[in-house]
Amino acid sequence: MFMHEARVSAFFYCSYPSRSGAALFSSHAVLGANMTLPYSYQDIAGMIDHSLLGPALTEAELEAGCRLACRYGVASVCILPYYAARCTELLAGSPVRSSTAIGFPHGGHATSVKLAEVRRALGDGAAELDTVINISKARSGDWKYVADEIITLTQATHAGGAKVKVIFENAYLDDAMKIRLCEICGEIGVDWVKTSTGYAPSGATVADLQLMRKHSPPSVQVKAAGGIRTLDALLEVRAIGVTRVGASRTAAMLDECRQRSGLAPIAPGKPV
Repeated sequence: MFMHEARVSAFFYCSYPSRSGAALFSSHAVLGANMTLPYSYQDIAGMIDHSLLGPALTEAELEAGCRLACRYGVASVCILPYYAARCTELLAGSPVRSSTAIGFPHGGHATSVKLAEVRRALGDGAAELDTVINISKARSGDWKYVADEIITLTQATHAGGAKVKVIFENAYLDDAMKIRLCEICGEIGVDWVKTSTGYAPSGATVADLQLMRKHSPPSVQVKAAGGIRTLDALLEVRAIGVTRVGASRTAAMLDECRQRSGLAPIAPGKPV
């Protein structure tokens, strides 16, 4: 885990990989376009969950997105749930994992419905599940309900050999609620806590990411979603201790990564 690797001062040149709201972020920590990046291409690509959750995406666009993720060697593809099985097929033989969303995007499903979604996603081959909390229950202060649901879904996910990312949807929560969720998730042993769905009034902010990293144990990673649209924004959240980001501008970010690192562009249809 590289929680605080971004604070090291040594710089490493990128090698060719063996793996086959900008406004929310300041510019003080970003690198100039002509500077060598302090991480390998694999380090950066391995942070990205390529997001394919837009409700209007066509099947052709979903398939193209899966193939793009394979070409760029990202961590995972987070796909519309109905397409998870096909996503798993398209990613077979690559290191890119199939993932999908549970209770998405509002989190208001009954726990039994979310559990059915988890079982279906696992059956479809999803290796990581991004699960929305019951936002209404959190805002109502019913922490037993919230915790019981997270326990149920985490246990089912882990029993199926997959990992779980718990989405808070911070746009609707105050800091005390966010901290309580971090504590609950740490006690339960989830794999990631995640800022947002990308479908609320706001997404990831530096302040929220710092808070989540501070109040989560080292065993729980942090994922940023909503607003990570540039390579510089990704580098800035990495410096906070973020290990994953949800991104739809994957190609542009990783093309810039390769350009800054002196690597050849990725040819269409050719995996890294």
